[in-house]
Amino acid sequence: MRRITVLAAAGAVAVAVGIVSFTLGRTFPVREQVAKAMPAKVPESELVTSAIALSPAPAQPSAPPVAFPTPAGPAAFPASGRADAFTQSQTCSYALGVSRVVEINAAGGPGFGFEHFKQYDFLQDKEVVLTFDDGPWPGNTPAVLKALTDECLKATFFEIGKHATWHPEIAKQVIAAGMTVGTHTWSHKDLARNPYAEDLEQAKQEIEMGNSAVHMATAGGKVAPFFRFPALQHPAQLMSYLAERNIAVFSTDIDSRDFKLNKPEDVIKSVMSQLEKRGKGIILMHDFKHHTAEAMPELIRQLKAGGYKVVHMVPKGELTTVPKYDEMLAHQDKLSSNNTRPENSVFRTLGE
Repeated sequence: MRRITVLAAAGAVAVAVGIVSFTLGRTFPVREQVAKAMPAKVPESELVTSAIALSPAPAQPSAPPVAFPTPAGPAAFPASGRADAFTQSQTCSYALGVSRVVEINAAGGPGFGFEHFKQYDFLQDKEVVLTFDDGPWPGNTPAVLKALTDECLKATFFEIGKHATWHPEIAKQVIAAGMTVGTHTWSHKDLARNPYAEDLEQAKQEIEMGNSAVHMATAGGKVAPFFRFPALQHPAQLMSYLAERNIAVFSTDIDSRDFKLNKPEDVIKSVMSQLEKRGKGIILMHDFKHHTAEAMPELIRQLKAGGYKVVHMVPKGELTTVPKYDEMLAHQDKLSSNNTRPENSVFRTLGE
C-alpha cells in the first residue's frame, strides 16, 4: 500500500511538471507596439527631419512570459487612464488612422506642394496629407473634426487670424484634437495685389497679425511655423521674409476646388479623380465650407477603400510671434472691450 501511494505521488508530480513545461513553452500573444521613430529616407533630411511609422511593429523574441493578474472588475481600469487608451486602441484598429507622422523643419522657409514647389516631396505612393483653410468656423470646423477623429485621423488647419479671434473656443478644439495648426494671414488678403504688392510693411502686417491672432486664440497652444498664402499667390519678397522668419510655406498637390463647388458629392469626385491621376499628394480643402464638412465622412470612406494612407505633418519647432504685432492685436482687442453683452441684449428683429 505504501509503495502504491509513493508511485501515485510521483505520477502527480510528473503531470504537474509536464503542465508547467507546456505552459512555459507556449508562445503568448504580444500586444502590437507602435514602431520607434526612424529617420525618413529622403534626400532632404534636414527639412523633413523624421518620419515616424505608426504601423505595428512585428513581435520580437522576448524573455519567458510573465503572468499578470486578471483585473478584479471595472475599477481595475480607471475611466481616465488605461480604459480610455484601450477603448481608443480598439476603435482605431478598425479606422483608417494615420500611417506616418512626418516632422518638418521649417528653418529657411522651405516650400511644399508640387503646384508651386518641386524640390521637396516626402510622400510615398498612395499617401495623402489632409489640409484645411479659412477656419475656424462654427458648425463646419467641428463637423470636420468629428469626421477626422471618428477615423482616428489627423490633419493640418491653416487658420485665418480674424476667424480665430472670433471663435477661439473652436481654435482650442482643433489643438485639443491633436491637429496641426498653421496660419493663413489676418484677413485672407491676396498679398500679390495692391496695396500689399506695393507696401511690404503692410503685407508683413497681414501675415504677422494672423500669426499673433491664432497664437492668442489658442491660448498659447502649439502653433506650427506653417503658412499658406491666400489664393496660393507667392510674392518673392514675402517668400524671402518667411525664410528669414523660419516659416515653411505650403501650396498643394490636389486642390479640391471646394470653394467653387456647392455639393459634397462634387467635392469628393474632384479629390478622388485627381488622386487617381497623381497617386498621392497634399490635399487642399476648406473647413469654412459647409459642403466640405458634409463630404468628409464619405471622402474618408473612399480614401480607405482606395487603399490610400494618411500622413500627418508636425513641426520640429513652434511658431514665434513678433511683439510689435502682438501689441497691435492687443490694442485692437481693447477697442472691442465694450462689446461684451450677449447679442440678444444688444439688438433684436422687430419685424420682417
